[in-house]
Amino acid sequence: MTRVQNRRSRTGGGELDDCLRACAVHSGKLVGSLDRRRGELAEQLRKLLVVWGTYRIDAPAAAAPSGATALLKRAVKGAAAPVAGSVIPNELLDALLAVANKALQCGYDDELNLALVISDTVLAQRKNSRAGWRLRARLLEALGEETEAVEAYEKYLSLTDDDGFGVRARIAGLRGGADKERELLDLLARQCPAAREHARGEATDVWAEGLAAHAAGDWAAAEPRLVGALLILAEEQAPVADRQQLLSQYLELRTAVDQDLTALTPVLGLYAEQRRSRMRGPVADPTIGGVRWITLGEFRNQIAGKSICLIANSGRVGASSMGAEIDAYDLVVRFNSYKIDPKHTGSRTDIHATIHKHGFNWEKQVTTRLVFGGISGDWKWSLRNRLVPGAQTYLGDESLRWPVRNIGRLGTDAWSGIPTTGFNMLFLLDFLDVSPKLDLIGFDFYESGAYRVPEAMKLAITSVHEYTSEKEWVMQRAQSVTDMRISLR
Repeated sequence: MTRVQNRRSRTGGGELDDCLRACAVHSGKLVGSLDRRRGELAEQLRKLLVVWGTYRIDAPAAAAPSGATALLKRAVKGAAAPVAGSVIPNELLDALLAVANKALQCGYDDELNLALVISDTVLAQRKNSRAGWRLRARLLEALGEETEAVEAYEKYLSLTDDDGFGVRARIAGLRGGADKERELLDLLARQCPAAREHARGEATDVWAEGLAAHAAGDWAAAEPRLVGALLILAEEQAPVADRQQLLSQYLELRTAVDQDLTALTPVLGLYAEQRRSRMRGPVADPTIGGVRWITLGEFRNQIAGKSICLIANSGRVGASSMGAEIDAYDLVVRFNSYKIDPKHTGSRTDIHATIHKHGFNWEKQVTTRLVFGGISGDWKWSLRNRLVPGAQTYLGDESLRWPVRNIGRLGTDAWSGIPTTGFNMLFLLDFLDVSPKLDLIGFDFYESGAYRVPEAMKLAITSVHEYTSEKEWVMQRAQSVTDMRISLR
């Protein structure tokens, strides 16, 4: 059974109790898993079970087991899990979405099925949930159902005025990739007219016949069958991943036997174009606006001798009336999903420091953009797919990718938590030690809540960061401290 068939056989539910039980059961399956992403999913499931427990209507606490383990046991036994109220509570909704997003990142069939169950439930409970529709779209895309994914993305856009996740570009990329794939198949059909004769029946059978002919050394008989199978898959709207896998295999076989570069070059060009479009959407300027990559040393020269302020995304900043003071610094540093309100936050952003996983404010014009990330491959993927041409003059290279770990050499034994974007940036500036004035504005480590662009306000303040340790590190180096300003120089 294919992923698509499996997905269709599981849709149509949406009962909250069933969804929560499925999450509890899946939590048990992940015990002892060494997979990093499944470990992160297990942590989100644990948090969900705790939240679920606060909304259950059970017997008195003294008569029943407590904690996530007890919840799991009751769920496995099929115990009812009524939730107070007729509408899913916001905290429970957020916890479910966090689980679904981690499940989607895992990418395995079991986890995609769990994400599907959650998606069905969220949209059954909240038909106009923006996060629910975006989850549905990403899930459909992962399953290779591009047409339905585009429809879900469009539904998401109809519910919001902001596009902080780059959904419009995603839609354009999916449509552009599909168009180029059709052009490619049309070209293959023209180059191999006999393929139409084999474009019927079961694609797997036709493909197997083509592989057998190739193995026998008969490319003339193999190619029409291979191309015919590709045409069948396109006609049946098979999952994109399946089509891409066979397209890639066909091209490998063809390049090994076909010496006619005149005919092969446009085929390879269309294949590359449709793959690139699906990965990152349309790119008007592949050179990213002629951006200049800067090293650690070049960044040091850029900031040397200048006063710098780092602006927190905190509620305290959002009500500070410090806009004019902030703009008076030589360099203003902002983070991730910062929100601009000139009266309170100032209007200028010279350096945007951001984690690679989110795309907030990447389109905003800044002098320098530093993108942080712990895993080099994931960081590079995000740069290729999220950078906006012309939105930055300078871009930090790999030497600036993960300051706390790569520059400070602080391993997990010395700093166990994942350093925040703000701490990575502050650590870098303190390490370079070339700024006569280095101030933190509004840093209360989220005691006053978050102050972000609307699309980011739902993001959780994650527990993987060591806020207490970061605060202690800052206070040990502080020269002066007020309600709004911590001065390190």
